[in-house]
Amino acid sequence: MGTGTGTGTGRTASAAGPLAVTRLPVPADLPATLGCDAVGVPARYGFRTLSRLPAKGCVYADGDWWWWLVPAGSDLDLVWPLPACYAPGAVIPDRGPRLIHHPDGGSPYTPPIPLYLLICQLTGTAPAWSGPPRLRTAR
Repeated sequence: MGTGTGTGTGRTASAAGPLAVTRLPVPADLPATLGCDAVGVPARYGFRTLSRLPAKGCVYADGDWWWWLVPAGSDLDLVWPLPACYAPGAVIPDRGPRLIHHPDGGSPYTPPIPLYLLICQLTGTAPAWSGPPRLRTAR
């Protein structure tokens, strides 16, 4: 799925032809000082994911996908499991997403590590952490 890397609504090519994209908007009352990416899951995982997260940021949904705003770079050293989709810049296919959850706190973000672990659990995928190599000492 092409998500594009533009700065707003645009078009990107896919196997089925041009696909309209949109950037998920951050509500004006919430500062997005860390930048925004989004993590999407098919709608069949939406309610389970939302109900099990201890902290929730902005959540958007359309007929097929649910999307959580996360700080930019939340894919660093993480392999998000399929069928989840990581969208840099919160640029997603334009299927008319709407805000379905406005956070009670002052942040638009869902903490990415609890979201990642929950998506791994729901999809039956072992978490895959990549990081700097560990030094081994001789014994």
